[in-house]
Amino acid sequence: MQALWLEDGQLAVRSDLPAPAPTVGEALVRVRLAGICGTDLELVRGYYPYTGIPGHEFVGEIVESPDGAPAGCRVVGEINVSCGDCETCRRNLPTHCERRSVLGIRSRHGAFAEYLILPLRNLHRVPDTVPDEAAVFTEPLAAALQIQRQIAITVEHRVLLIGAGRLGQLIAQTLALTGCDLHVSARYPRQKALLLNRGIRVVAENEAPARHYDIVIEATGSPSGFDFARRAVRPRGTLVLKSTYRDNVNVNLSSLVVDEISLIGCRCGPFDAALKLLEQRTIDPVLLIDAEFPLARSVEAFDSAGKPGILKVLIRP
Repeated sequence: MQALWLEDGQLAVRSDLPAPAPTVGEALVRVRLAGICGTDLELVRGYYPYTGIPGHEFVGEIVESPDGAPAGCRVVGEINVSCGDCETCRRNLPTHCERRSVLGIRSRHGAFAEYLILPLRNLHRVPDTVPDEAAVFTEPLAAALQIQRQIAITVEHRVLLIGAGRLGQLIAQTLALTGCDLHVSARYPRQKALLLNRGIRVVAENEAPARHYDIVIEATGSPSGFDFARRAVRPRGTLVLKSTYRDNVNVNLSSLVVDEISLIGCRCGPFDAALKLLEQRTIDPVLLIDAEFPLARSVEAFDSAGKPGILKVLIRP
């Protein structure tokens, strides 16, 4: 099997890897299309000590399953594989399973390969009307929707989104559906153009009023982004952290206490809701695609994805 291999911060395409074999409760999935996200880039930079096949955003088709799942069915997959037995799983928090593996991130080979394996319970069928180029965005779109599962956002809220990259663009589209007073801080001209074409207001950092917004969503994963978010949120407002941080962030905890700020971490989200929005074409992620590479050129794909201002780069095995 051909796949992209990550080890000691180095990427290489390998053709000597055995194809995985599914066990009971699992399916072998042929990857049709996979997307590079910010977490993948950070893994290469050493964000988390991972050796193996990276990649967790994908659309594929079932090849075989001991349980008889229909071959040829197009699927996307939730990335956290839980044990079902630990205390956290028993509390119905499988994405926080104490013994979980995570597709392409932790103890499980990922999607930058010809094939992958996931439990059947992790797989969601893709509607026939949703093309692969849209379905591959299901995982990050679900992550964007998780914000609204954790916070009820209405037309009465003043919301600031900091960051309009791969994930930020999807967050902006989902927030716009609420009718809230949405402002987005974007860095690059194309990011701004995509937002403005959807009628979403763009605000420069020096134009965003301090202590003004009811909800601030930080999607850059940078210390400067956090500082900006902290300045912008009003007393008794909510600050949502929607990106992992590679570097430590200095936080004045006393100011959070004095201003009574609610600080919320936000990660994975609902696949069913994401697929429904894609089926209805309420969300259109295809315009975010900047480039596509074959698996044999996936190292080059990572180089492209790491360039400033680049949005989604896809890999087609």
